[in-house]
Amino acid sequence: MIENAHGIILRTRPLTETSLIIHWLTPDLGRTATVAKGARRTKSPFAGKLDLFYEADFSFNRSRSSELHNLREVKSHGNNPAIRSDILKLQQAAYAAHFIELTTETETPLPEIYGLFGSFLKILCEQPPQSQNIFALELKLLGELGLEPDFEEKPLTPGAKKIARAFLENDWAGISRLKLSEGQTAELGQWLHGFLIFHLGKLPRGRAAAIAT
Repeated sequence: MIENAHGIILRTRPLTETSLIIHWLTPDLGRTATVAKGARRTKSPFAGKLDLFYEADFSFNRSRSSELHNLREVKSHGNNPAIRSDILKLQQAAYAAHFIELTTETETPLPEIYGLFGSFLKILCEQPPQSQNIFALELKLLGELGLEPDFEEKPLTPGAKKIARAFLENDWAGISRLKLSEGQTAELGQWLHGFLIFHLGKLPRGRAAAIAT
């Protein structure tokens, strides 16, 4: 059965000498994986269309026996080029992808998380990377997962609590304008470190690199 979807590429990995596995985040199908047969060949119709954080319309044949579906066509809508020209932006985008993969199930609709991830990639392309964007992303994703902290019960200073609430309430433009002291940055980073381990069992891969601004 042929299906159509719109998504962002979270991860790619080789399957054979000529084929790739593409992991997508989509609003309607959630996380799904496709096999791009022949994608590693020079003259493949997929050439230049399948890389990290590319956004595209795509079609696939759904497999009846596995979670890997056969990719048919891809129409790219954007490749977020600024992310690939800055190592810290790339690390922050990769951390966001790892967070989503750790905390969500495959084949489950994720429209809010998809929208959040897309807007995060956009702000990464538009502005210098900031550790506070990672803190805000973590809090917003925790909220979507039903794990939003109760700040009145958390051991944070009043200033840090105010900033944490602002992370949840503001859009990315507003978040980028917030001014944090070094102490507040360290306090929020350490508190979220412990909160994530307690609720998720471990940290998503790449957090230390993502907040090393």
